[in-house]
Parts: sequence; C-alpha cells; structure tokens
Amino acid sequence: MATSDTAIPTITVEPALEDNSKSSLSDEVDGPDQVVIQIAGHQSNGDKLGTNTDCQDGANATKLLFRGRKSAFGSSEKIQIKEEDLVLAVTLVTDATQGRNFDFRTEPQFVRSYNLYHKFYLRWLLYLFILLDLSLALVEKPTRPGWEIPYWASIIMEIVCLIYFLFRFCHAAYFTKPEIYWRDTKNILIIVSIIVTFIDITGYMVWVNVAPNSNHVRWSRPLRPLFIINFSDGKQVRRAFRNIRRTVPEIMNVLILFLLSVLLFGLLALKLFSKRQGMKYPYGQLYFKNYLDSIWDLYVLVTTANNPDVMMPAYDENKWFALFFIGYIIICLYIFMSIVLAAIYNNYRKNLKNEIKAAVFCKRKKLAQAFDILKLQRGSGSVIIHNTWCQLMRRVIPNKSQRHIDLLMRVLDVDANNTISKAEFMSLADLLELRLSEVRDRLTFLELRIPFIYNSRISNFVKKIVRHKFFRFFFDFLIFLNAWFIGFDVDSADWFFLSLFLLEITFKLYVFGPREFFTRFWNTFDFLVIVSAAIATVVEASQGASRDELRTLDPLLVLRVVRLIKIFGSIQRFKVILMTIVNIGPSILTYGGVIFVFYYIFAIIGMEVFHGLIRFYPYTADRQPSELYCGNPLLNNTAFYRNHYCNNNFNDILRALVVLFELTVVNQWHVITSGFVIVTNKAARIYFFVFHLCCVVIVLNIFIAFILEAFILEYSLQKAGRMETFVEKKIKELGLGVGQIVKSDQKLKEADMELVSHEQEPDQTHVSPVSAGNDQGNESDGSDVDSIPDLSFEEGLRFHLKKKSRKKVEVLLQQMFEGEIDPEDMGGDFEEKRPRTVTFDTVT
Repeated sequence: MATSDTAIPTITVEPALEDNSKSSLSDEVDGPDQVVIQIAGHQSNGDKLGTNTDCQDGANATKLLFRGRKSAFGSSEKIQIKEEDLVLAVTLVTDATQGRNFDFRTEPQFVRSYNLYHKFYLRWLLYLFILLDLSLALVEKPTRPGWEIPYWASIIMEIVCLIYFLFRFCHAAYFTKPEIYWRDTKNILIIVSIIVTFIDITGYMVWVNVAPNSNHVRWSRPLRPLFIINFSDGKQVRRAFRNIRRTVPEIMNVLILFLLSVLLFGLLALKLFSKRQGMKYPYGQLYFKNYLDSIWDLYVLVTTANNPDVMMPAYDENKWFALFFIGYIIICLYIFMSIVLAAIYNNYRKNLKNEIKAAVFCKRKKLAQAFDILKLQRGSGSVIIHNTWCQLMRRVIPNKSQRHIDLLMRVLDVDANNTISKAEFMSLADLLELRLSEVRDRLTFLELRIPFIYNSRISNFVKKIVRHKFFRFFFDFLIFLNAWFIGFDVDSADWFFLSLFLLEITFKLYVFGPREFFTRFWNTFDFLVIVSAAIATVVEASQGASRDELRTLDPLLVLRVVRLIKIFGSIQRFKVILMTIVNIGPSILTYGGVIFVFYYIFAIIGMEVFHGLIRFYPYTADRQPSELYCGNPLLNNTAFYRNHYCNNNFNDILRALVVLFELTVVNQWHVITSGFVIVTNKAARIYFFVFHLCCVVIVLNIFIAFILEAFILEYSLQKAGRMETFVEKKIKELGLGVGQIVKSDQKLKEADMELVSHEQEPDQTHVSPVSAGNDQGNESDGSDVDSIPDLSFEEGLRFHLKKKSRKKVEVLLQQMFEGEIDPEDMGGDFEEKRPRTVTFDTVT
C-alpha cells in the first residue's frame, strides 16, 4: 500500500458472526483524507464506505449512509469482537431485558452453560416436576377413597422430581461464582430440602416394612413448596417472600405490644369474670375460668368472629361490663390492628423501593458490562458503531430484518452521529420491551390469505361498519337488554341474543383477525362464553333435552352480562378503580402463589395431625351409630356438629385447603377450631393461631399494602399523566408510533436511513384512522373501551405505544425510580440524565 505524508489509520475488525457474508464496515472516520478499512484481511478504500453493512439481510437490507463526522482517532485504532465476547454481550443484554439477576462466570464455557440453564424447555420441565411433586399429596395417604396409590409408586415419582431438582441445583452451581452461590440462602435451602427429603424417604420405607400397622408419617412433605420459592425461576414469588421476611422483623415490635395487650386484658377478664358462678355460655361452656381460655377468647374477639357472643354473659350479668369489651375492641382491634397495617404498609413501601433500586442497578450493571465489551474508543469517549450494533442485535432479536435493527439504532442515537454512546445504550432494555411491527406483521389472517376478497368493496364496507363506534354501542345496548330479559326470566329470547352475539364475534374475527382480536381481554371473554354457550346448547338440544333442562345457556349468558363492567371503564370516576384491578392482575397471581405455599404447608401438617378424627356422613335419620357426630362421639352437643361442619376436616388435601380458606375468611373460625380442639386437646389451638397470624395478620396485610400502593400509583398517574420512558418520547418525536405522522421538520435527513429500492416512503400527509380517535396518535390502550385500531393504513416500521400505562406496578415503579438515579451511581460515564414525566418520590 502506498504511503503518503499523512498517516492513515487502520481499523481492524474480526468477524464475530459465523457466516461467510462479505461486507465492509459502514462507519466513516474523519481526520485524515483517507481511511483504510481492513476486515478479515481485506481492504477497501474509504471513498467506498457506506455502500454495504456488516449485517446484510438479502434484498431487504437497508443502507445506512454515514457522512463525514469528526472523530479524532489515534495513529492506530483497533476493535476486536470475538465470538465469545459477542455471546457474553448478548447474554448481558438479555439479562437486562428480562430482569435476570445472576452473577455468573464470564468464561465462554460458563456463559454457554448459563444460556442453556435459561432455555424454556428446562424451565418448563422444572415447573412440571414442581407441579408433580406437589400433586403427590392427592394420591398419598391420607387421601380420598380410591385415590391412594402404593407408597412405592409415589416415592419413585418424588425421587424423579428430586433428581431433576438436584440437576438444576448443580447446573446453577456450575456457572455461578462459588463464593456467591454458597452464601445464597435460597441455594442452601434447596440442597437441605433435597437431602432431608431423601432421608425421610429412606426412613419411611424402613418404617413401613418394619411396622406396617403403625401410623406412618412423612414429615418432609411440608418442605415441597420451598422449591417454588427458592429456584430462580420463581423469582416473583421469591421476591414476595423476601419482602415478607424483611417486613416481619420491622413490625415485630407492634405485634409484641399487641400480644401483650391481649395478655393483659386476658388477665383482667379472668379476675373480673372467673369467680362469678352465674356466668356461662348458652350451651353450658365455662366462661373465662382459666387464663389460657381467656387469652384465646379475647384473641378471637379481635377477629370479631365471636362478637357479641363472648360479651353477652357478662353483659347480661351487669350492663357496665360492656365497657370492658368496648374498650378492648377499640384498643386491640381498631387501634393496634390499624397500627399493624400501617407498619406493614410503611415497611412494605420501603422494602419495595429497595427491591426496585436493586433491579434498576442490576439492569444498568448488565448493560454497562455489555457496552464495555462492545465499545470503541473515540476521542475522550466510547461508542458502539453500527457494525457492532448489527452483530449484537442479530443475536438479541434473531429473525428480524435489517430495517428493524437500523430503526432501533436510529431511536437510540440521540445525537444522530451513527454511533451509540453509553448513556444511549442504557435505554436499550426499555426499547426492546416495545413492540415494533412491519407491514406484513400488521396484516390480518384473511388479508394475507385472500387479499382480493378482504379488500373488496363489500368487505371494506363491512370493515367500516364494524370499526365504527356505533357498532360497539349497539351491542353494548343489547347486553343491557339481555340483562333485562334475564332479570325478568324471559327464556324465549335466549336464542335470539345468542345468535346476535355469535354474529358480533364472527364479524370482529373477520375484520380484526385472530391475533388482534384475542389480544383484548373482553374479546377473549366474549368468545369463550358465547361459543361455549352455543356448543353446550346444541349438544343438549341434540340429546333431546326439554326446555326446562336447557339450563347451560342461562349461566353463560349471565356471564356475558358481566361485560357491562367495561363500559364503566370509560367513566373517569370509575377508571382509577378498574385500572388498579387491571394493573394488579399479574401480581395477584404472585401473592396467590405466596398464599398457596402457606396453605400447602399448613394443609400437610393438618393432615398429619388431624386426619381421621372428623369424618363426614350424610345428615340423615338412618345413620349408623358410628356415623353420628361426625364419626366422633366427643363432638356430641357441640357447636361444630350443630352447625353441620363435619365436611370441614383434614382427611385429604382438597378438604384441608377448603378448611384453611374458611379460616382465612375468619367468620366462625373459632367454631371450626373448637371442633379439632375437642377431638384432640387445647394444644391444637397453637396450629390455628399460627396460621391466622401468618396468613391473615401478616400475608393478607402485605397484600392489602400492595393494593394500596397500586391504587395510589394509578391515581397519581391519572392526575399527572402517562408515565413515559426516554425511548417512548424519542419515538414520538420521530413520529414512529402507530397512528403518528412524521412532521416535515422531522424527516430523516442525509445522515439517516435510506430505503432500498423496493421500499416506498410513506405518505407523510396521510393521517390514519388510528390517530383520529386516540390520545396523541398512539395505539389504543387496550382497555376495550375503544375499538381495535385500524392498522391497515400504517406503512413501514411502527412502534406500538399505549395511550395509558398497562404495565405491572413493579415495572412502573422501576421506571419512575430510574429517573431519580444519578447516572454516576452505577459507575458509568453517562452523558445525560433522562427525565421522566413522573418520579418515584412524587408518586409514593
């Protein structure tokens, strides 16, 4: 190569992709008059830059033209992105996007093992084995008659589950740093649970064979739900338990004062009532005759389950005794229980903010590590060039077109200098969470298959009618009318309404297509209810059922009337409440998992302690003597038997779960408890007291705290406006959202993307019907109040933004808190702080 007076810098790039595509680096450097690009041993002159990219997508590749940008390179700059480095960067970006928090080893073999660990089939196998492990309680003794299987069969299935759990445990231990892995409590609990279960299985098999007629106990079965909590795949449930674990010590002082108050009032009640011979409960039970009974009766009174029964004997004796119970209820129920809730809520918010802070920092740390792997030094700063960006995104979002990848870079590239700075790269996770569709992605099923029919004049007329708001109003009115007919029991109109609702669903499926139709909750609800009603009615009619026997249609059409709730979503005063319910939907499943873990543990313990002591027999006159009083003579003349509570027993896992739910509701829980106390002894109260304290006082109050936080958040967002990330604002500025148009001063200029020959630039003067009815031209918010937007007029690549936030509460709080974090907090050299519409502190 000829030399000149001016040094010519050389950029050496080692291909990271394993394909043989020929390409040249589309990144131009200024300074010297000439730049030589050397790629895998090939050279090309700088005057030919910009004609190709390193990530060609066949004929669909979008060409980026990068005009002269001043960048001072040294005499020799090199960037070497090896395959293992690229895989590591892709893994880090995926972790940041999916919220994974693993501190794994970065050597290539460990990164490969880490990516294998997160394969969907291994994760779903774990879910399957956990479900199988928990389901063994259905077929293990004690269980329903006919359900029990041989003990060796259930043990074999449990061993298979434990082997897979051990495999997942060892797999995670392989790629995680040992000093971190073995200090993690959840990993210790997993291995201890596995070892203890194997010991229990061995002991149980010996016990069964040595003493087959004794009462065998599997004491390790309550440990099974711990696998839900401690494996990384159950991170949401584990986060909820971590919040509970951190909250309990901080509210313990309030609980201790509350319990001390109950003890003090119990002592006072004992002195007031124990020596009064005339005081007894209506059925002859002793009234505050010993200290433990006094404490128990007053604790139950805090739950109001025995109010005013516990007060009436004293009140009948002397009207002034009512002051004792009134004072007790005011202090222990209205004051202390309110303080318990306030303390739980306050500590929940603090722990939630710490969780969010940790999640934000983890995401930034992952992205910063990925940036450091891919960066190229330019002057005083570091950037990611287009060539490197393409290689990264080809792995992060495979099967996407080159235009898709280029547009993502265009959104992040705030300075429009064809590079990505570290501050810009920190928004990559937010950008990847947004849906970006191409023209073909937005075509309906029929438009792809039979476009000549779907786009015909008659079809367009049908589509116009279905998309019109009066189409929705008409069927909303029919729902009101159907409710009136159901209320007045006019059965002759059922088929009429069913036919109209089937017609509505058919038209909607035709116009919107299955993909867009089923993304709306109420559409899915309508489809399931109406189609089920039609199928059930046809089946019943074909079997010759009379009109009186055709009862399936009634409850299903009543469910259809529930759709009226969505109409209230368009009324502002109801919107906050309904949106709170919508936003907490996914989190309800999380707290449902927490409750299930407690239920399962207490159900197994209750089955081991109480099974067989209470049995259900029909309450008929021809019963055998052994079937009287729930099969236990001790329950004769008790409130438990008089109330027909014999089905409330622990003879199998299903009945046990029902009993625990009844205890959670609290009403009459002391009567249920009394039945098991009578057939055992008063020590049984400890079981029911601990359950009430854990599940009702602590877990349910934490769930209430979460609902309060969600409601306050939704209310604040309704007042302050939509929560937007930086990338969403940038997309709006560029006019790249669905239903938006690009203003004349926002058109992509010389340094921006140019479309290849077969792509046509959208008509910027056209305003699609989507923008006509939506706030700021964004896509419908998915609340089902508005019609599904018409995407057929949208051209090119478009981001699907929402009018209102429909993200989970934790995600919203994370985005808010991220706006408050100083960019320097993660040690990154961020150039700017991204503003948010609302911040965490202003909302919480």
